[in-house]
Order: sequence, then structure tokens, then C-alpha cells
Amino acid sequence: MSSERPKLGPDVPKVVTAWLSASGRVVYLTKDRAWSEDLGDAEVVTGVGANDVLAWAAQDQTRVSDPYFMQVTADGQIAGRETIRETIRAKGPTNHPMFGKQAGNN
Repeated sequence: MSSERPKLGPDVPKVVTAWLSASGRVVYLTKDRAWSEDLGDAEVVTGVGANDVLAWAAQDQTRVSDPYFMQVTADGQIAGRETIRETIRAKGPTNHPMFGKQAGNN
């Protein structure tokens, strides 16, 4: 089951993101179809074939839940109208630098 997200056109660079079923941590799909907590490891996809990548991720429901496209720049940096939301998902809470991933709390 996938949440409603803004539709991204085929030419918009994007990555597939989801939550690990076992821990609830944010993960990104890599080129070798593994899941990584590091956005830098994510495969950036474009074109009509991108939908096949998302369909594959949707079938991987034993490892992850709710996979969806997240808009990024061509070099894999967070972009688009969901930038603040996705930055918080990638880095953790914004209330204090001693919390979340930015503090090394993996």
C-alpha cells in the first residue's frame, strides 16, 4: 500500500525511498536492489523505466513498506516541493543537533 504522493514526470530525477519493515528507519533503493540508509547510495532514475524500479520495490514488502519516488537533483541531492519533509526523513529531527542521524545516532 502506498501513500498518495505528488506525481513526478518521467524526466524528473528521482530515487525510491521506503521504511525498513523491521525498524521503521528510512532507506533508499540502490542500483543492486539493496536498501541503504545513506541517500548517497541511492540509484537516481529517470524515464519510463523508473516505474519498473518502483514496481520492483513495491514487491519487496517483506523488507520495506510504502516505497515511493522522491525527487532529487541529477546528482542525487534532495529537491522538489517535498524538500523539507525529505530532508527531515534523511537527517532526523530538527529540534536539536544532538538528536537524529546528524548526531551519529544511527
